[in-house]
Amino acid sequence: MDWVPIVFITFKVLVFGTGMFFAVKWHYDQEKKAKNEVSRSQMPTERAPGASE
Repeated sequence: MDWVPIVFITFKVLVFGTGMFFAVKWHYDQEKKAKNEVSRSQMPTERAPGASE
């Protein structure tokens, strides 16, 4: 029965480690997405030749 705490602690570390990795990755991707949308909205739009104003 000495192996039970080792297995549970290892499982807990793996689960929390995976969760923290994906949480950090999600926040990083959201920040990258927000910066991309801001830069895209600030770009001037192209006008088609002959389009009325």
